[in-house]
Amino acid sequence: MRILAGAAIVGLTMAAAGMAFPQQARLVAQAVSGLVAAPEAAPWADIAPGAAALLAAAEAQVGVTRLYDPAYVRLDYPGGDVPRDRGVCTDVVIRALRDGLGIDLQQAVHEDMRRAFAAYPARWGLRGTDRNIDHRRVPNLETFLTRLGAALPIGAAPGDFAPGDIVTSVFPDGQTHIVIVTNRRSADGQRPLIVHNVGAGARVEDRLFDWQITGHFRLTPDLIARLGGQVAGG
Repeated sequence: MRILAGAAIVGLTMAAAGMAFPQQARLVAQAVSGLVAAPEAAPWADIAPGAAALLAAAEAQVGVTRLYDPAYVRLDYPGGDVPRDRGVCTDVVIRALRDGLGIDLQQAVHEDMRRAFAAYPARWGLRGTDRNIDHRRVPNLETFLTRLGAALPIGAAPGDFAPGDIVTSVFPDGQTHIVIVTNRRSADGQRPLIVHNVGAGARVEDRLFDWQITGHFRLTPDLIARLGGQVAGG
């Protein structure tokens, strides 16, 4: 798939407003092409096993995934992915877990939904699983991570969040979002930065508290091992 000009991407995303990942117009307007400089390397010694690999894989997407593209795409299975130059917020998490920890959320979510389809949100009117899109929907990831045992109390203060935590939120218009907490800090040192794609590709930004937080999750070494992943240094 070739990279389209910024104006064309905005038009494409607007046309997809009724598809799998509708976004509010303010965010759609940001979905333009252009290389984002990758952040400097961060020290990993002070964070939990597994989090370093997860964050390295998440931040490696900065400058690679440059577009927000919500189009429905038929994927290979397992290990399916859309072209790396584009994606949505969930793709940041999917790629970080796959590249950093060897966890395939596509397969894990699909298999869990086959076992307990009724436990998952019914907001899309589906009667069965769809391995092309199920793992790319934030409410499904919230459900999967909760069923896995990764849910924590929803944090309200910066100190409640640790590097590698996965956080979900909701925009004022009801659309959902997902991010990964990094071990970087805001300019004033008060808040952890996040890596996410909110409309302009993968970026590291000071936006953890910009929206209402709806879910807070942490993959411990035990949970990573249960998912068949590898815990770096563990």
